[in-house]
Amino acid sequence: MSFPKIRMRRLRRSESMRRLVRETSLNVDDLVYPLFVREGKGLKKPIKSMAGCFHFSPDTIAAEAAEVAELGIPAVLLFGLPGKKDDAGSQAWAEDGVVQRAIGEIKKAVPQLLVITDICLCEYTSHGHCGVIKKSTSAQEHKSIVDNDATCELLAKVALSHAQAGADIVAPSDMMDGRVRYIREALEENGFHDVAIMSYAAKYASAFYGPFRDAAESAPSFGDRKTYQMDPANARQAMAEIALDIEEGADIVMVKPALAYLDIIYRARQRFDCPIAAYNVSGEYMMIKSSAEAGLLDEKTVMLETLTAIKRAGADIIITYFAKEFVKS
Repeated sequence: MSFPKIRMRRLRRSESMRRLVRETSLNVDDLVYPLFVREGKGLKKPIKSMAGCFHFSPDTIAAEAAEVAELGIPAVLLFGLPGKKDDAGSQAWAEDGVVQRAIGEIKKAVPQLLVITDICLCEYTSHGHCGVIKKSTSAQEHKSIVDNDATCELLAKVALSHAQAGADIVAPSDMMDGRVRYIREALEENGFHDVAIMSYAAKYASAFYGPFRDAAESAPSFGDRKTYQMDPANARQAMAEIALDIEEGADIVMVKPALAYLDIIYRARQRFDCPIAAYNVSGEYMMIKSSAEAGLLDEKTVMLETLTAIKRAGADIIITYFAKEFVKS
């Protein structure tokens, strides 16, 4: 008796068959849509460096959030651009800050939409770094050294102010040591037991952030962020960073960027049981947009392939500027 030949193509012969045996399912419930809010009124201004993205003012962002909710996207991630900046980034925790007001407007319009807020100082500081700059004590000390603990204290103030404004999830993106513990303690001590922390646990010092830094007006005015963001060559260190953040109280951990770090997402999924987010960052987004505009690839197909790869690697949550387009595709 001869055995039948193994034919893998039997399971690919039609769209219905492919759907039946598909291993990775991507759907709207996986997605978070980032939004930029800045000072002003009646503002919906296209961002030149990020096709299809806009700057909103607090009074216009609710309409955009309502559209996001209507599409079934469960959450937005807010980034703020203040009207004025200083060395400490004090507008980040101001009661009437731009993000704080935007949270209130969104929650009034679409209370069911989850509001996640980015917790960092880079958009708010006059120097563009993610924390307080240490005063130089020697000729050898680099002037872009960020004071870790002083920054953590300020980040806790920012997170608390966002929770008081109605944020559901706070997302520290600064990469200071211990900042999750500072934030969790501040939230607990002030009764915000149900506000979750989504930590940018493995955030790399990547060149893929260029369009975002233009959109958020957050590029450092001197030096770089390599003393606090992760070295792109390191994977084991990422696992240590994630483990520390979970121990300190993070509910969700994030890998950023996504595409160049799919191996990190995969390793994290194999090792940790908590929800894992991945940020499909601005440079990844604009590579596809720019290539499609040049006629070099099909945007929809590559978008779907990219987001599926991130999900297949192990991400439960994908933060992406493609979220609305995915739903409409």
